[in-house]
Amino acid sequence: MQRRQGRVNAGLLLLLYQISQVGLQNIPSVTLAVLVLNVFFFLNPVRPLHEACISVKEAFYRQNWQRLLLSPVHHVDDWHLYYNMVSMLWKGIMLERKLGSMWFAYIIAVFSVLTGIVYVLLEFMLVKILNDPSYEMSCAVGFSGVLFALKVLNNHYNPGRVSSVLGLQIPSKYACWVELVAIHFIAP
Repeated sequence: MQRRQGRVNAGLLLLLYQISQVGLQNIPSVTLAVLVLNVFFFLNPVRPLHEACISVKEAFYRQNWQRLLLSPVHHVDDWHLYYNMVSMLWKGIMLERKLGSMWFAYIIAVFSVLTGIVYVLLEFMLVKILNDPSYEMSCAVGFSGVLFALKVLNNHYNPGRVSSVLGLQIPSKYACWVELVAIHFIAP
């Protein structure tokens, strides 16, 4: 699960282009900090991905709780980073302006830890319900869980909107669930 070195990161370049199109002055401070933090950890990972990902085995059995903090800010590749951070850019702009920077920072911090805890609990339940120990080894990284939580929050604060998911117009209150299923099939 190591990144290839010495190649052009097209996803990273596209992300920088998206940010330039929005304009740094138009991105609220916490949203910008989250983008910078994720790009920084992509370029300078704290640990290799196999040591940063969250799993039942690592978090629960080995009590390696630091992975709750590491997994959201590590990404598999530049495209994973790009899609997550473009989503963060738009959700962050909307929510941070609505909630204020301090409250938004608090929400990001809480969601970053809680999504890892929920992931471990769901995987643990799958181990017990399906009697399949392979779920203990399933390891995840990325900001997607936080983004899903932000999308639900955004839908709460902006009801009645319509979202486009893979070209289909879907009421926003259902879009996060359709996106979750679509993401599972596109990148399981």
